[in-house]
Amino acid sequence: MFLAKVIGRVVSTQKNQNLVGAKLLLVRSIDEKGNSIKDNVFVAVDTVGAGSGEIVLIDWGSSAYEDIRISSDMAIVGIIDSVEIDIE
Repeated sequence: MFLAKVIGRVVSTQKNQNLVGAKLLLVRSIDEKGNSIKDNVFVAVDTVGAGSGEIVLIDWGSSAYEDIRISSDMAIVGIIDSVEIDIE
C-alpha cells in the first residue's frame, strides 16, 4: 500500500464489464509529508468516495481486485485523515 493524492478523474465509455459504474481517479504517489515522490500518475478505482485533492490509501496488486471483485490492480481503499510520524 502507499499514500497518494487525487489529482483528477478519468472518464471511459468503453471498458471491461466489471468496471461499469466504477469511478476512476488519477492519483500521484506522495511521501509521509505530502510531497510528490514520483512524476508517475496512476489510475485507480475509487472504492471509498474519494475526491479531488484528498490524500488516499492505495492498494495494488492482486489484493486490490480480489477484495472488491473488479478488473483492476490499483484501488483507493481509504481516505487519510492524518499521518503521524514518530521520529527519534
